[in-house]
Amino acid sequence: MTRLRPQELVEQALAASTADGQITYVTESSEANLRWASNSLTTNGAMRSRQVVVVSFVDGGAGMATGTVARTGTPDVAELVAASEQAARDAGPAEDAMPLVSEVPPGSGDWDADAAETSINVFADFAPALGQAFGEARGRDELLFGFAEHQLATTYLGSSTGLRLRHDQPTGRVELNGKSADFGRSVWAGVGTRDFTDVSVADLAAEVQQKMGWSQRRIDLPAGRYETLLPPSTVSDLMVVAYWSMEARDADEGRSVYARPGGGNRIGDRLAQLPLTLRSDPDAPGLESSPFQVVGSSSGSASVFDNGMATPAVDWISEGVLTNLVRPRAWAQKTEAPATAALDNLVLEDRTATASAAEMIARTERGLLLTTLWYIREVDPQTLLVTGLTRDGVFLVENGEVTGAVNNFRFNESPVDLLGRATEASRTERTLPREWNDWFTRAAMPMLRIPDFNMSSVSPAS
Repeated sequence: MTRLRPQELVEQALAASTADGQITYVTESSEANLRWASNSLTTNGAMRSRQVVVVSFVDGGAGMATGTVARTGTPDVAELVAASEQAARDAGPAEDAMPLVSEVPPGSGDWDADAAETSINVFADFAPALGQAFGEARGRDELLFGFAEHQLATTYLGSSTGLRLRHDQPTGRVELNGKSADFGRSVWAGVGTRDFTDVSVADLAAEVQQKMGWSQRRIDLPAGRYETLLPPSTVSDLMVVAYWSMEARDADEGRSVYARPGGGNRIGDRLAQLPLTLRSDPDAPGLESSPFQVVGSSSGSASVFDNGMATPAVDWISEGVLTNLVRPRAWAQKTEAPATAALDNLVLEDRTATASAAEMIARTERGLLLTTLWYIREVDPQTLLVTGLTRDGVFLVENGEVTGAVNNFRFNESPVDLLGRATEASRTERTLPREWNDWFTRAAMPMLRIPDFNMSSVSPAS
Protein backbone atom coordinates (compact mmCIF):
# COMPACT_ATOMS: atom_id res chain seq x y z
CA MET A 1 0.00 0.00 0.00
CA THR A 2 1.34 3.42 -0.94
CA ARG A 3 2.10 5.52 2.11
CA LEU A 4 0.17 8.77 1.79
CA ARG A 5 2.04 12.00 2.29
CA PRO A 6 0.96 13.87 5.42
CA GLN A 7 -0.42 16.72 3.33
CA GLU A 8 -2.63 14.25 1.49
CA LEU A 9 -3.98 12.88 4.78
CA VAL A 10 -4.87 16.40 5.90
CA GLU A 11 -6.64 17.18 2.64
CA GLN A 12 -8.55 13.88 2.66
CA ALA A 13 -9.72 14.47 6.24
CA LEU A 14 -10.89 17.99 5.46
CA ALA A 15 -12.69 16.77 2.32
CA ALA A 16 -14.46 14.04 4.31
CA SER A 17 -15.83 16.44 6.90
CA THR A 18 -19.58 16.91 7.33
CA ALA A 19 -19.15 19.04 10.46
CA ASP A 20 -19.37 22.80 10.85
CA GLY A 21 -15.60 23.05 11.03
CA GLN A 22 -12.49 20.92 11.22
CA ILE A 23 -8.83 21.07 12.17
CA THR A 24 -6.55 18.23 11.10
CA TYR A 25 -2.87 17.94 11.77
CA VAL A 26 -0.32 15.27 11.04
CA THR A 27 3.01 15.05 12.84
CA GLU A 28 5.77 13.07 11.14
CA SER A 29 8.62 12.23 13.54
CA SER A 30 12.00 10.60 13.12
CA GLU A 31 14.35 9.91 16.02
CA ALA A 32 17.88 8.65 16.57
CA ASN A 33 19.42 7.75 19.91
CA LEU A 34 22.50 6.45 21.66
CA ARG A 35 22.66 4.96 25.15
CA TRP A 36 25.69 4.00 27.19
CA ALA A 37 26.60 2.52 30.56
CA SER A 38 29.86 1.76 32.38
CA ASN A 39 31.94 3.43 29.64
CA SER A 40 30.41 1.34 26.85
CA LEU A 41 27.78 1.99 24.22
CA THR A 42 24.79 -0.26 24.97
CA THR A 43 22.21 0.55 22.30
CA ASN A 44 21.66 2.78 19.31
CA GLY A 45 18.80 3.04 16.94
CA ALA A 46 16.48 5.06 14.77
CA MET A 47 12.72 5.11 14.45
CA ARG A 48 9.90 6.88 12.66
CA SER A 49 6.33 7.58 13.68
CA ARG A 50 3.23 9.40 12.50
CA GLN A 51 0.30 10.82 14.44
CA VAL A 52 -2.91 12.00 12.78
CA VAL A 53 -5.28 14.19 14.81
CA VAL A 54 -8.74 15.32 13.70
CA VAL A 55 -10.68 17.92 15.67
CA SER A 56 -14.30 18.34 14.55
CA PHE A 57 -16.60 21.23 15.47
CA VAL A 58 -20.35 20.62 15.50
CA ASP A 59 -23.06 23.15 16.33
CA GLY A 60 -25.89 21.17 17.88
CA GLY A 61 -28.09 24.20 18.46
CA ALA A 62 -27.04 24.85 22.07
CA GLY A 63 -23.54 25.89 21.05
CA MET A 64 -20.44 24.64 19.30
CA ALA A 65 -19.08 21.31 20.55
CA THR A 66 -15.76 19.67 19.74
CA GLY A 67 -14.45 16.14 19.41
CA THR A 68 -10.86 15.04 18.99
CA VAL A 69 -9.69 11.63 17.80
CA ALA A 70 -6.06 10.66 17.17
CA ARG A 71 -4.51 7.69 15.39
CA THR A 72 -0.98 6.57 14.64
CA GLY A 73 0.34 5.38 11.30
CA THR A 74 -1.86 5.79 8.24
CA PRO A 75 -5.44 5.37 9.47
CA ASP A 76 -8.72 4.96 7.61
CA VAL A 77 -9.42 8.66 7.11
CA ALA A 78 -13.18 8.32 6.71
CA GLU A 79 -13.43 6.31 9.94
CA LEU A 80 -11.22 8.80 11.79
CA VAL A 81 -13.25 11.80 10.67
CA ALA A 82 -16.54 10.04 11.49
CA ALA A 83 -15.26 9.15 14.97
CA SER A 84 -14.20 12.74 15.61
CA GLU A 85 -17.58 14.10 14.47
CA GLN A 86 -19.43 11.59 16.64
CA ALA A 87 -17.29 12.59 19.62
CA ALA A 88 -18.28 16.22 18.99
CA ARG A 89 -21.99 15.33 18.77
CA ASP A 90 -21.72 13.42 22.05
CA ALA A 91 -20.05 16.34 23.82
CA GLY A 92 -21.72 19.33 25.39
CA PRO A 93 -21.20 22.90 24.17
CA ALA A 94 -17.59 24.04 24.55
CA GLU A 95 -17.12 26.98 26.89
CA ASP A 96 -14.06 28.08 24.93
CA ALA A 97 -15.92 28.28 21.59
CA MET A 98 -14.59 30.92 19.20
CA PRO A 99 -14.51 31.31 15.42
CA LEU A 100 -11.70 29.19 14.00
CA VAL A 101 -8.51 31.01 13.08
CA SER A 102 -8.34 32.03 9.43
CA GLU A 103 -5.42 34.48 9.39
CA VAL A 104 -2.16 32.87 8.28
CA PRO A 105 0.50 33.45 10.96
CA PRO A 106 4.05 34.53 10.09
CA GLY A 107 6.50 31.69 9.56
CA SER A 108 3.86 29.20 8.42
CA GLY A 109 6.37 27.10 6.44
CA ASP A 110 6.40 25.37 3.06
CA TRP A 111 3.28 23.21 2.94
CA ASP A 112 4.41 21.20 -0.09
CA ALA A 113 7.85 20.22 1.23
CA ASP A 114 8.57 16.73 2.51
CA ALA A 115 8.91 16.12 6.22
CA ALA A 116 12.35 16.74 7.73
CA GLU A 117 14.23 13.65 8.87
CA THR A 118 17.04 12.84 11.26
CA SER A 119 19.18 9.71 11.31
CA ILE A 120 21.96 8.08 13.29
CA ASN A 121 24.36 10.23 11.23
CA VAL A 122 23.49 13.17 13.49
CA PHE A 123 25.98 11.61 15.93
CA ALA A 124 28.85 11.40 13.40
CA ASP A 125 31.08 13.74 15.43
CA PHE A 126 29.48 13.13 18.81
CA ALA A 127 30.07 9.36 18.94
CA PRO A 128 33.88 9.39 18.42
CA ALA A 129 34.23 12.12 21.04
CA LEU A 130 32.12 10.03 23.41
CA GLY A 131 34.43 7.07 22.85
CA GLN A 132 37.40 9.24 23.81
CA ALA A 133 35.60 10.32 26.98
CA PHE A 134 35.01 6.64 27.86
CA GLY A 135 38.72 5.95 27.63
CA GLU A 136 39.64 8.93 29.77
CA ALA A 137 37.07 7.93 32.41
CA ARG A 138 38.49 4.39 32.54
CA GLY A 139 41.89 5.89 33.20
CA ARG A 140 40.48 7.65 36.27
CA ASP A 141 38.61 4.51 37.43
CA GLU A 142 35.31 6.31 36.86
CA LEU A 143 32.19 5.26 34.97
CA LEU A 144 30.10 7.21 32.47
CA PHE A 145 26.40 6.58 31.90
CA GLY A 146 23.87 8.47 29.84
CA PHE A 147 22.05 8.95 26.57
CA ALA A 148 21.78 11.22 23.56
CA GLU A 149 18.57 11.67 21.60
CA HIS A 150 17.65 13.65 18.52
CA GLN A 151 14.19 14.09 17.04
CA LEU A 152 12.87 15.92 14.01
CA ALA A 153 9.11 16.42 14.06
CA THR A 154 7.30 18.04 11.13
CA THR A 155 3.71 19.11 11.73
CA TYR A 156 1.26 19.83 8.91
CA LEU A 157 -1.91 21.62 10.07
CA GLY A 158 -4.92 22.30 7.88
CA SER A 159 -8.28 23.82 8.70
CA SER A 160 -11.69 24.26 7.13
CA THR A 161 -10.98 28.00 7.17
CA GLY A 162 -8.17 27.51 4.67
CA LEU A 163 -5.07 27.34 6.86
CA ARG A 164 -2.24 25.20 5.54
CA LEU A 165 0.63 25.45 8.02
CA ARG A 166 3.84 23.49 8.45
CA HIS A 167 6.62 23.55 11.06
CA ASP A 168 9.84 21.55 11.51
CA GLN A 169 10.88 21.11 15.15
CA PRO A 170 14.31 19.66 15.95
CA THR A 171 14.83 18.54 19.55
CA GLY A 172 18.00 17.11 21.01
CA ARG A 173 19.32 16.38 24.48
CA VAL A 174 22.32 14.79 26.16
CA GLU A 175 22.61 13.59 29.74
CA LEU A 176 25.99 12.43 31.07
CA ASN A 177 26.32 10.82 34.50
CA GLY A 178 29.67 10.17 36.14
CA LYS A 179 29.96 7.59 38.93
CA SER A 180 32.75 6.21 41.05
CA ALA A 181 33.59 2.51 40.63
CA ASP A 182 31.81 1.69 43.91
CA PHE A 183 28.77 3.83 42.88
CA GLY A 184 29.23 5.87 46.05
CA ARG A 185 29.55 9.14 44.14
CA SER A 186 27.38 10.40 41.29
CA VAL A 187 27.38 13.64 39.31
CA TRP A 188 25.59 14.95 36.21
CA ALA A 189 25.94 17.25 33.24
CA GLY A 190 23.47 17.84 30.44
CA VAL A 191 22.64 20.07 27.51
CA GLY A 192 19.90 20.66 24.97
CA THR A 193 20.59 21.09 21.27
CA ARG A 194 18.92 21.44 17.87
CA ASP A 195 21.36 19.46 15.76
CA PHE A 196 24.34 18.28 17.91
CA THR A 197 26.79 20.51 16.00
CA ASP A 198 27.07 22.70 19.12
CA VAL A 199 27.50 19.86 21.65
CA SER A 200 30.99 19.47 23.08
CA VAL A 201 31.45 16.05 24.64
CA ALA A 202 34.81 17.24 25.95
CA ASP A 203 33.16 20.11 27.84
CA LEU A 204 30.48 17.84 29.32
CA ALA A 205 33.09 15.26 30.34
CA ALA A 206 35.28 17.98 31.87
CA GLU A 207 32.30 19.19 33.93
CA VAL A 208 31.66 15.66 35.14
CA GLN A 209 35.35 15.18 35.95
CA GLN A 210 35.47 18.42 37.94
CA LYS A 211 32.42 17.45 39.99
CA MET A 212 33.79 13.97 40.60
CA GLY A 213 36.92 15.60 41.98
CA TRP A 214 34.88 17.88 44.21
CA SER A 215 32.94 14.89 45.57
CA GLN A 216 35.99 13.00 46.86
CA ARG A 217 35.59 14.69 50.23
CA ARG A 218 32.27 14.07 52.01
CA ILE A 219 30.74 16.51 54.51
CA ASP A 220 27.48 15.91 56.38
CA LEU A 221 25.27 18.93 57.00
CA PRO A 222 21.91 19.21 58.77
CA ALA A 223 18.70 20.55 57.27
CA GLY A 224 18.24 24.30 57.41
CA ARG A 225 18.34 27.46 55.34
CA TYR A 226 21.54 27.94 53.37
CA GLU A 227 22.90 30.49 50.96
CA THR A 228 22.58 28.46 47.78
CA LEU A 229 23.82 28.80 44.22
CA LEU A 230 21.25 27.38 41.81
CA PRO A 231 22.93 26.52 38.48
CA PRO A 232 21.00 27.06 35.22
CA SER A 233 19.55 23.52 35.06
CA THR A 234 17.95 23.82 38.50
CA VAL A 235 16.70 27.32 37.70
CA SER A 236 15.10 26.01 34.50
CA ASP A 237 13.27 23.23 36.35
CA LEU A 238 11.87 25.76 38.81
CA MET A 239 11.00 28.37 36.17
CA VAL A 240 9.19 25.77 34.04
CA VAL A 241 6.95 25.12 37.06
CA ALA A 242 6.35 28.87 37.38
CA TYR A 243 5.60 29.08 33.64
CA TRP A 244 3.23 26.12 33.55
CA SER A 245 1.22 27.82 36.31
CA MET A 246 0.75 31.06 34.36
CA GLU A 247 -2.84 30.43 33.30
CA ALA A 248 -4.79 33.68 33.34
CA ARG A 249 -8.09 32.02 34.21
CA ASP A 250 -6.68 30.36 37.32
CA ALA A 251 -5.23 33.70 38.40
CA ASP A 252 -8.39 35.66 37.61
CA GLU A 253 -10.48 33.19 39.60
CA GLY A 254 -8.14 33.18 42.61
CA ARG A 255 -6.67 29.70 42.22
CA SER A 256 -2.97 30.39 41.67
CA VAL A 257 0.07 32.22 42.93
CA TYR A 258 -0.62 34.86 40.29
CA ALA A 259 -4.02 35.74 41.85
CA ARG A 260 -4.27 39.09 43.61
CA PRO A 261 -5.77 38.97 47.12
CA GLY A 262 -9.24 40.43 46.93
CA GLY A 263 -9.74 39.55 43.26
CA GLY A 264 -8.10 39.75 39.86
CA ASN A 265 -4.57 38.83 38.85
CA ARG A 266 -1.17 40.20 39.78
CA ILE A 267 -0.17 41.63 36.41
CA GLY A 268 1.75 44.80 37.23
CA ASP A 269 3.08 43.46 40.54
CA ARG A 270 6.81 43.26 41.16
CA LEU A 271 7.84 39.63 41.63
CA ALA A 272 11.64 40.03 41.61
CA GLN A 273 13.92 42.63 43.12
CA LEU A 274 16.57 41.95 40.47
CA PRO A 275 15.69 43.19 36.96
CA LEU A 276 14.87 39.64 35.84
CA THR A 277 12.95 39.06 32.62
CA LEU A 278 11.21 35.75 31.92
CA ARG A 279 10.29 35.50 28.26
CA SER A 280 9.45 33.20 25.36
CA ASP A 281 10.27 33.81 21.71
CA PRO A 282 9.74 31.42 18.76
CA ASP A 283 12.82 32.94 17.11
CA ALA A 284 15.17 32.79 20.12
CA PRO A 285 18.55 31.66 18.70
CA GLY A 286 19.12 27.98 19.42
CA LEU A 287 15.70 27.68 21.08
CA GLU A 288 13.46 28.16 18.04
CA SER A 289 9.92 26.82 18.45
CA SER A 290 6.63 26.73 16.55
CA PRO A 291 5.34 30.17 15.49
CA PHE A 292 1.74 28.97 15.68
CA GLN A 293 -0.40 26.91 18.04
CA VAL A 294 -1.06 23.20 17.56
CA VAL A 295 -3.63 22.00 20.08
CA GLY A 296 -5.25 18.58 20.40
CA SER A 297 -7.41 19.28 23.44
CA SER A 298 -8.49 22.37 25.34
CA SER A 299 -7.13 23.38 28.73
CA GLY A 300 -6.64 26.53 30.75
CA SER A 301 -3.55 27.32 28.70
CA ALA A 302 -4.71 26.41 25.17
CA SER A 303 -7.87 25.94 23.13
CA VAL A 304 -8.59 23.74 20.11
CA PHE A 305 -10.36 26.77 18.64
CA ASP A 306 -7.00 28.57 18.64
CA ASN A 307 -5.23 26.10 16.35
CA GLY A 308 -3.09 28.09 13.92
CA MET A 309 -3.01 31.22 16.10
CA ALA A 310 0.32 33.03 15.96
CA THR A 311 2.66 32.64 18.95
CA PRO A 312 4.73 35.83 18.92
CA ALA A 313 7.46 36.67 21.42
CA VAL A 314 6.17 37.63 24.86
CA ASP A 315 7.62 38.81 28.17
CA TRP A 316 5.96 37.01 31.06
CA ILE A 317 7.97 38.95 33.64
CA SER A 318 9.66 42.15 32.50
CA GLU A 319 12.45 43.67 34.59
CA GLY A 320 11.00 41.93 37.66
CA VAL A 321 7.34 42.86 37.04
CA LEU A 322 4.64 40.34 36.06
CA THR A 323 3.59 41.45 32.57
CA ASN A 324 1.56 38.66 30.92
CA LEU A 325 -0.29 35.42 31.62
CA VAL A 326 -1.30 32.65 29.21
CA ARG A 327 -4.77 33.52 27.90
CA PRO A 328 -6.67 31.64 25.13
CA ARG A 329 -8.90 33.77 22.91
CA ALA A 330 -12.18 32.79 24.60
CA TRP A 331 -10.98 33.81 28.06
CA ALA A 332 -9.38 36.92 26.59
CA GLN A 333 -12.74 37.93 25.12
CA LYS A 334 -14.55 37.24 28.38
CA THR A 335 -12.11 39.29 30.45
CA GLU A 336 -11.47 41.98 27.82
CA ALA A 337 -7.74 41.25 27.92
CA PRO A 338 -5.29 40.37 25.15
CA ALA A 339 -5.02 36.75 24.00
CA THR A 340 -1.56 35.39 24.80
CA ALA A 341 -0.32 32.01 23.61
CA ALA A 342 2.06 29.69 25.43
CA LEU A 343 5.30 28.85 23.61
CA ASP A 344 7.68 25.93 23.80
CA ASN A 345 10.75 27.76 25.07
CA LEU A 346 11.70 29.84 28.08
CA VAL A 347 14.46 32.35 28.83
CA LEU A 348 15.27 33.99 32.16
CA GLU A 349 17.80 36.80 32.10
CA ASP A 350 19.13 39.79 33.96
CA ARG A 351 20.35 41.95 31.11
CA THR A 352 22.62 43.86 33.52
CA ALA A 353 24.39 40.68 34.72
CA THR A 354 28.04 40.27 33.80
CA ALA A 355 29.25 37.53 36.17
CA SER A 356 29.94 33.98 35.09
CA ALA A 357 28.90 31.04 37.25
CA ALA A 358 32.57 30.56 38.21
CA GLU A 359 32.78 34.18 39.35
CA MET A 360 29.67 33.76 41.49
CA ILE A 361 31.23 30.71 43.15
CA ALA A 362 34.47 32.64 43.72
CA ARG A 363 32.68 35.36 45.69
CA THR A 364 30.70 32.99 47.90
CA GLU A 365 31.92 33.02 51.52
CA ARG A 366 29.99 29.95 52.57
CA GLY A 367 27.11 28.28 50.78
CA LEU A 368 25.82 25.32 48.83
CA LEU A 369 26.24 24.71 45.10
CA LEU A 370 23.61 22.39 43.60
CA THR A 371 23.78 20.27 40.46
CA THR A 372 20.19 19.19 39.70
CA LEU A 373 16.74 18.80 41.23
CA TRP A 374 14.31 15.94 40.76
CA TYR A 375 10.94 14.58 41.88
CA ILE A 376 9.52 18.11 41.97
CA ARG A 377 5.87 18.10 43.07
CA GLU A 378 3.41 20.89 43.79
CA VAL A 379 2.29 21.25 47.40
CA ASP A 380 0.20 24.45 47.37
CA PRO A 381 -1.00 26.14 44.14
CA GLN A 382 -1.88 29.36 45.99
CA THR A 383 1.79 29.99 46.75
CA LEU A 384 3.22 27.56 44.17
CA LEU A 385 5.06 25.83 46.98
CA VAL A 386 6.85 22.79 45.60
CA THR A 387 8.89 20.06 47.18
CA GLY A 388 11.62 17.97 45.66
CA LEU A 389 15.07 16.48 46.13
CA THR A 390 18.60 17.46 45.23
CA ARG A 391 20.43 14.99 43.02
CA ASP A 392 23.87 14.08 41.65
CA GLY A 393 25.98 16.49 43.64
CA VAL A 394 25.47 19.07 46.38
CA PHE A 395 28.73 20.89 47.08
CA LEU A 396 29.96 23.09 49.91
CA VAL A 397 31.59 26.37 48.88
CA GLU A 398 33.88 28.04 51.44
CA ASN A 399 35.84 31.23 50.83
CA GLY A 400 35.23 31.03 47.11
CA GLU A 401 36.27 27.40 46.63
CA VAL A 402 34.38 24.12 46.51
CA THR A 403 35.65 22.11 49.49
CA GLY A 404 33.61 18.92 49.22
CA ALA A 405 30.29 17.22 48.60
CA VAL A 406 27.51 17.21 51.16
CA ASN A 407 24.49 14.97 51.63
CA ASN A 408 21.33 15.41 49.60
CA PHE A 409 18.30 17.29 50.88
CA ARG A 410 14.58 17.57 50.42
CA PHE A 411 13.65 21.17 49.74
CA ASN A 412 10.43 23.17 50.08
CA GLU A 413 10.33 26.38 48.05
CA SER A 414 8.15 28.45 45.75
CA PRO A 415 9.76 29.38 42.40
CA VAL A 416 7.91 32.69 42.47
CA ASP A 417 9.09 33.42 46.00
CA LEU A 418 12.65 32.55 44.98
CA LEU A 419 12.53 35.21 42.27
CA GLY A 420 11.75 37.76 44.96
CA ARG A 421 14.62 36.62 47.19
CA ALA A 422 17.35 36.18 44.56
CA THR A 423 20.24 38.56 45.21
CA GLU A 424 22.46 37.85 42.18
CA ALA A 425 22.20 36.38 38.71
CA SER A 426 24.92 35.32 36.30
CA ARG A 427 24.91 35.68 32.54
CA THR A 428 22.24 33.52 30.90
CA GLU A 429 23.26 30.35 29.04
CA ARG A 430 21.56 27.50 27.19
CA THR A 431 20.66 24.72 29.62
CA LEU A 432 18.69 21.50 29.95
CA PRO A 433 16.00 21.02 32.60
CA ARG A 434 16.73 17.77 34.44
CA GLU A 435 13.28 17.02 35.84
CA TRP A 436 11.20 18.15 32.88
CA ASN A 437 13.28 17.39 29.78
CA ASP A 438 10.91 14.65 28.60
CA TRP A 439 8.50 17.52 27.89
CA PHE A 440 10.53 20.73 27.85
CA THR A 441 14.10 21.11 26.54
CA ARG A 442 14.39 24.63 25.12
CA ALA A 443 15.60 26.82 27.98
CA ALA A 444 18.26 29.43 28.74
CA MET A 445 18.84 30.46 32.35
CA PRO A 446 21.35 32.15 34.66
CA MET A 447 22.78 30.89 37.93
CA LEU A 448 20.86 32.46 40.83
CA ARG A 449 22.08 33.22 44.33
CA ILE A 450 19.43 32.58 47.00
CA PRO A 451 20.49 33.74 50.49
CA ASP A 452 18.19 31.39 52.43
CA PHE A 453 17.15 28.37 50.36
CA ASN A 454 15.05 26.02 52.50
CA MET A 455 16.58 22.55 52.79
CA SER A 456 13.74 21.12 54.85
CA SER A 457 15.22 17.70 55.64
CA VAL A 458 18.21 15.48 54.90
CA SER A 459 17.64 12.95 52.10
CA PRO A 460 19.28 9.54 51.90
CA ALA A 461 19.06 9.64 48.10
CA SER A 462 22.33 9.47 46.18
